[in-house]
Amino acid sequence: MKYAFYIIAVLAFASIVFNIFKLDFNHILRGDSQIAAISIIAALCVVILMGIMVVSKKINEKYGDH
Repeated sequence: MKYAFYIIAVLAFASIVFNIFKLDFNHILRGDSQIAAISIIAALCVVILMGIMVVSKKINEKYGDH
């Protein structure tokens, strides 16, 4: 399960990189650039959530049911 968190985080990073290339910095909130900006924000949320899940898993392993 731990590897699934890392795979999802890597896919989110790949999505961020892909969408950065689609951004038009002159018109951030228009057309495809708007969709790319929203996708970058969503992917950042996924990365943060996966980080929280990994830390939570480590805490559970350390202090969980022993």
